[in-house]
Amino acid sequence: AAPAPGEQVLDIGCGAGAGSLALAALVGAKGGVLGVDVSEPLVARARELGEDRPNARFQVADASRALLPVAQFDLLFSRFGVMFFDDPAQAFAHMRRALKPNGRLAFVCWRGAGENDWVRLPLKAIVPIVGLPAAPPPEAPGPFSFGDRARVERILGEAGFVDVALTPVDHRIVFGEGETREAAIADAVDLAFQVGPLTRALADQAKAVVEEAKIAVREAFAAKAQDRSVVIDGAGWIVTARNGDA
Repeated sequence: AAPAPGEQVLDIGCGAGAGSLALAALVGAKGGVLGVDVSEPLVARARELGEDRPNARFQVADASRALLPVAQFDLLFSRFGVMFFDDPAQAFAHMRRALKPNGRLAFVCWRGAGENDWVRLPLKAIVPIVGLPAAPPPEAPGPFSFGDRARVERILGEAGFVDVALTPVDHRIVFGEGETREAAIADAVDLAFQVGPLTRALADQAKAVVEEAKIAVREAFAAKAQDRSVVIDGAGWIVTARNGDA
């Protein structure tokens, strides 16, 4: 993203504001960051954390529809926040209008589900118990909807961006932590049932089946456990582009 002092940044899907506040520190007092997110509790937390950062503002809004100032921002930034739009080409076209001429876009998103352990490991573990869950339509909104490079290039091109580039990034992820190895594994299992597809895959199963699945998922994460953490493999794209309105 390379934010520079004095720049204006729009943080899309800012969550609790960690990225926005890091950007605000980099653009300095003469710059500014607007973080937008659809979650009121997360934006409230971001405002709390940013009380001493006057150049960071936060707004509860859907960036694909929000009333944004025209040609205001030097940079559109997002960390795992752009894969959930119903009409992504329209959403990016809308957000691009908030960019200055020749402004830039930089975001990170997941690659395919099969390349990311936080989904791959638990789903593989439950297949012998409940079978393979049905996959969502490939272009349905969701964490892996931008896994296909060609689709991302097409969406951004239709939205009016140029110089689109996707760089694969592979990174180790701490998925569970605890005071002991066993506590870290338990933390990873709890998290997998909160943020992954497991709850949906097991929604109609009997309690005994769910408990059996939890044991299998625990064994899968135990294979990745260290002394106080469970460390898994993550795979994403870093996507950059430029506003076509030069």
